[in-house]
Amino acid sequence: MERINEYIKIHQERFLNELFGLIRIPSVSSMEEHKPDMQRAAEYWKKILLEAGVDKATIFQTAGNPVVYAERLIDPSKSTILVYAHMDVMPADPIEKWLSDPFEPVIRDGKIWARGANDDKGQSFIHAKAFEYLVRSNTLPCNVKFMIEGEEEIGSKNLGIFCEEHKEMLKADVILVSDTGMIGKDIPSITSGLRGLAYWEVEVTGPDRDLHSGLFGGAVANPINELCKLIAKMTDAQNRITIPGFYEDVVEVSMEERLKLSLNPFDESKYKEAIKVEELMGEEGYTTSERTGIRPAFDVCGIWGGYTGEGSKTILPSKAYAKISSRLVPNQDHEKIAVMFKDYFESIAPKSVRVDVKIHHGGQGYLCPIDHPAYQAAEKAYFKVYGKMPVPVRSGGSIPIVSTFERVLGIKTILMGFGLESDAIHSPNENFHLENFFNGIRCVTQFYQFFSEIG
Repeated sequence: MERINEYIKIHQERFLNELFGLIRIPSVSSMEEHKPDMQRAAEYWKKILLEAGVDKATIFQTAGNPVVYAERLIDPSKSTILVYAHMDVMPADPIEKWLSDPFEPVIRDGKIWARGANDDKGQSFIHAKAFEYLVRSNTLPCNVKFMIEGEEEIGSKNLGIFCEEHKEMLKADVILVSDTGMIGKDIPSITSGLRGLAYWEVEVTGPDRDLHSGLFGGAVANPINELCKLIAKMTDAQNRITIPGFYEDVVEVSMEERLKLSLNPFDESKYKEAIKVEELMGEEGYTTSERTGIRPAFDVCGIWGGYTGEGSKTILPSKAYAKISSRLVPNQDHEKIAVMFKDYFESIAPKSVRVDVKIHHGGQGYLCPIDHPAYQAAEKAYFKVYGKMPVPVRSGGSIPIVSTFERVLGIKTILMGFGLESDAIHSPNENFHLENFFNGIRCVTQFYQFFSEIG
């Protein structure tokens, strides 16, 4: 630990400058205008990995955004770790909510503030620098491969195909990912489970044009009104999802496991204060942590239609739209759920409007057994750095590609995240604690050592 601490101390300014160079590239995968930025980000990653010490680095073009692959193979008889990360970020909107330019990183209050500071540029850079240290100190104990994609924020549309086409190249003993978080700054945790995801866009059409609300209001169905009614029917008074058959594949977690999960420290008052709400809600019979970890959820992510400009315009709009998602638990098939929602939503619509549901990306849930060698190595690594054993956590978030890795490559993934709830990923003023960034580098170097011993 003394050697890695000294290395970080000497090179921390360079580490941050190199990370900031990546963050300044607005690699927003969901916006066509940023397509050139995705290529720039890939070229930047190739350069960083070559400088860190890989034997080779290649940019693979896909039907969408590029994938960077790199490797350093020291001995075929040794373990191989495949590091996965993503170079794409969410849009920065609403820009006016940011306290500083989202693509011009600044350090304030001991944190990096920028889009991608945490998700996933900051966390992915942990691996680049941990690897660099191990190479330059001549202590790399295993083979290492990197796979960095540009479509995670839009569902990793082409990475599954990439994995199918390059199974031999991607062979490894474990996949290492830092795209999750910890319970608290001083409470290390390992994400042992992820929820899956289904996502839709809904279009509701009424009249063939916008109508005068005085002449037609009350006689012609308003698409916005009807869309809101349909959405309201998707959950009941107990906040259970009403889609027929939705829960048939949900595996109920045993009371014994629920008791173990309840050992995770959780302060409901602090949770509410952090997001400025007076009361929490969710499915009856479950705690807040359980609602976001072991139970599915249904949410409207965006809704629009009609006139939203300055002042008033008395119309009955022709169309209304919504983007809707459902977080799923392991064993729920996202493709099955996607069709189930589409059929149900369209079937309950009144004849006064036309409803069209478009299925977007999705992904399966994932579980990593806590007796897996990689999990045990991660436990030891966190303990070495933080002086306490990490807590297993079922995350409410989704990384759809992780289940694809298991299905296509047959490899388990260990999720060593260093973000915090307060890091505001996907939101304005995303940030990442410098302390967590540097502790992440320390932890990953230790993981390599421990996994090489027991993997």
